[in-house]
Amino acid sequence: MYGQDLSGHHWTGSGSWKDETACSIDGKTAEVTEKKSRFIANIFHVENVTEADEKIKQINKKYYDAKHNCYAYIVDGIEKCRDDGEPSKTAGAPMLDILKKNQFTNVLVIVTRYFGGILLGTGGLVRAYSEATKRAIENSDVVEIVSGERYIIEVSYENVNNVLYWCNKLNIKICENVYETSIKLTIESTKEDKEKLINNVEIENIKVVNSNIFIEKRQKTT
Repeated sequence: MYGQDLSGHHWTGSGSWKDETACSIDGKTAEVTEKKSRFIANIFHVENVTEADEKIKQINKKYYDAKHNCYAYIVDGIEKCRDDGEPSKTAGAPMLDILKKNQFTNVLVIVTRYFGGILLGTGGLVRAYSEATKRAIENSDVVEIVSGERYIIEVSYENVNNVLYWCNKLNIKICENVYETSIKLTIESTKEDKEKLINNVEIENIKVVNSNIFIEKRQKTT
């Protein structure tokens, strides 16, 4: 959660996200077994395609003895998936569909298969790769990313405690504070939370520094 003591991450809108709300992930691992085949899912937040490609290489090296390392990612508006030898559209495509349905961005999922000696058929493969992906998501912290603003507010010493209270209550991030004759706070929040803050505190002056950033609104476990 955002608050005055948290550094957190913020997105500057350099990507090509089309929606005002998207999701990323602090990834984990999950495993499912289907007719003796093991499906190991690893899911990651990645900043760009280069980082995604590097993660794929790392997983390929880690599971070098696996039959398949299938993947899907959505990074800066780029969507890509690979079946890695599985029948067409039985692995990467259903994994990509799950990422899209969850409105993920800058997320990579890789599902490794150790073949168990029994053929699963196209339907069985789709179910297994989908289930492994879903379980990895369920094990992970999902971060909602929303559009917002960075702005500076000027408040008196008498009113600063009330401002800090409301920033904490609204989970608004305070990036910087400067103490002079009055106090200047550099803040990042959604436009909606900015209006709530303004309506509940006494502010002497406000200046928008950047009206087009993306920020982590909150974390949730799905």
